[in-house]
Amino acid sequence: MNASVYLETFGCQMNVADSERANVRLQAAGYELSSSAEAADVIIFNTCSVRERAAHKVFTRIGEVRRQRIGREPIVGVMGCVAQLEGGSIFDASPSVSVVAGTRATDRLPELISRALKGEGRVIDLEERAGGEVWDVPATARTSKYVAFVPIIEGCNKFCTYCIVPYSRGREKSREASDIIAEINELRRHGYREIHLIGQNVNSYRPKTDSGLEGIKGATPFCRLLRAVAATGMERLKFTTSFPRDFHPDILAAIDEHENLCEWIHLPVQSGSDRVLRAMRRGHTASDYLKRIDAIRRARRNISVTSDIIVGFPGETAADFRETLKLVEEVGYDGLYIFKYSERPDTPAASLLDDVTREEKSARFMELETTQRNFQKKIYERYVGRELRVLVEGASSKSPSDKTGHSTCHKVVNFPGDGSMLGQVVNVRITVAKQNSLYGEVISAP
Repeated sequence: MNASVYLETFGCQMNVADSERANVRLQAAGYELSSSAEAADVIIFNTCSVRERAAHKVFTRIGEVRRQRIGREPIVGVMGCVAQLEGGSIFDASPSVSVVAGTRATDRLPELISRALKGEGRVIDLEERAGGEVWDVPATARTSKYVAFVPIIEGCNKFCTYCIVPYSRGREKSREASDIIAEINELRRHGYREIHLIGQNVNSYRPKTDSGLEGIKGATPFCRLLRAVAATGMERLKFTTSFPRDFHPDILAAIDEHENLCEWIHLPVQSGSDRVLRAMRRGHTASDYLKRIDAIRRARRNISVTSDIIVGFPGETAADFRETLKLVEEVGYDGLYIFKYSERPDTPAASLLDDVTREEKSARFMELETTQRNFQKKIYERYVGRELRVLVEGASSKSPSDKTGHSTCHKVVNFPGDGSMLGQVVNVRITVAKQNSLYGEVISAP
């Protein structure tokens, strides 16, 4: 009987895409995919290291699984960013782990598991990609039947002082546009309605050749790619994440030109203080960032903007934090992801004195969250009475009788509905604005 593998994913959309790729490779190698950690012969954790808490979570989860599997010891593996950074030290931290596979070893995972099953002992692979890897994932292997994450670039060359990604994911590597377009066309043929073009910095997209972009105009390769994928006819296209310094106005022109390029941009700022931005090595000032926001606000379409902010970065003073509050109030974000600074080993910021106390970080977090909540409430209330096009993705977590989905401006929308709506795009009239979501009633459906 073939061994069964359960793969559990932590972290970002790129990790979801990596797990989908890993599952395809595992099935091709003859492994059975299990939906339960309790029943699997092999348990693999695909990990995130961007925040300290996320990195620790996997070791807690390994302990939980071991307690549940008394008398039935599975092969346990760690893949992804934590594996790439921690390497062999994972075996010491968690002796039950038999396989460690770095971020470039996804395609080689079946072989690593096979070696562990044969009793080879501790198996580790932190090597670079061998080349010729296949990025696309068949529609039948996707996590969702309606929304797909399509990587266009992996890695990052920015080396912001707090960020572990250049070390865990490596330098930037872009996919050929022709491969991306072919994958999107295949997904469209299988009934997918929404595609997310993903990468640590999509604006840095620079493929080795012009394949797939011939004759398409644009200020940057990414702008040309947006126009190329829009021409596929895929109903809804979103992209994340954008880096402020590389955000070109031609992106907005492309969104204005193509209705299937959705009106949502995630543009992380991290701080509103120029002094802190310099210490973070972000390569832009608060004023530079606000100029990008001003350009977004002047676009023909009403584009939603979300962002990331770190509070309590080493050396951040009360005055610096006030600058961040000021920027948040000026921008008026549709959504904001707030994080307390946590030191990531071997990053430049790790050598700085972490002089903002835990209590002060928590206080700043709460104040910023309250500020954002107040602004966000006003923004969401503007949608009451309006109609939004919503892709129905599943049952609402709050009410089993309701369905949930995302609008083109990436708002979570809940509404009464039934299973026949799944995978459909419906018109919803918004009746209630909640803190992080909207509620409404379907007024037309296919």
